[in-house]
Amino acid sequence: MHKILANTIFLGKDIHFLPECHSTNDEAMQLYKQGMVREGSIVITDKQTKGRGQRGNQWYSEPAKNLTFTLVLAPSFLDASQQFDLNIIVTLAVQEVLAQYAPDIKVKWPNDILHQYEGKLGGVLIENSVSNRGLDMSLVGIGLNVNQTDFAFPGPTSLARLTGSEVDLWEVFRLIIKSIEKYYLLLKRGEVELLRKLFIQNLYRYNDWASYRDTKSGVFSGKITGITMEGKLKIEKDTGQLNLYAFKEVEFL
Repeated sequence: MHKILANTIFLGKDIHFLPECHSTNDEAMQLYKQGMVREGSIVITDKQTKGRGQRGNQWYSEPAKNLTFTLVLAPSFLDASQQFDLNIIVTLAVQEVLAQYAPDIKVKWPNDILHQYEGKLGGVLIENSVSNRGLDMSLVGIGLNVNQTDFAFPGPTSLARLTGSEVDLWEVFRLIIKSIEKYYLLLKRGEVELLRKLFIQNLYRYNDWASYRDTKSGVFSGKITGITMEGKLKIEKDTGQLNLYAFKEVEFL
């Protein structure tokens, strides 16, 4: 596994493989507290039993079929108000790689990866440790349906479903790590405007009219027009009103 990441600069030079664990984010946090991981370290498992998604949802993954891993970053060059920039680069990187296998792969705000018509492929869960210096440490948890074809409920899809055959799991992993490193270094160089532009270009439902549910005013028709610097979603309602939404304040219907 180490050899497949020989062409990265610093990501994936230290890999902790676990046959089974509850959550790679939790394991990475324990290793971080013990001083066992550093920036670029990866905790990866074949079988994650209690993976977490956004909103506290459980993420179930069939053993040895998919990618479930956590990447440790130390983005101290970002302050607390810039946390969403990490979401941007990671989801962009994953979208870019999966789009090499199948068309119509999009980023669904804030952190899901989906096929525009076939369903969700996976998601990103980033947990940050913030101090007055900025972001001391970030655990970037990524769960992706790669070769799983049977799901317990409707909604998810996978690369194997989209392509009609199994794909090389470790090649997908290698490409994703390389792509995250590329975008992370761009972010470190201050290329925020470019990264946000790419994110918007690949954003699910961007500039398309669709239905949403607002926690305050109920169901409405609107179109996504962008994101704020803090990562809030901009939706223009059919009344012409522009609303800004933080996580959990709006639901895609």
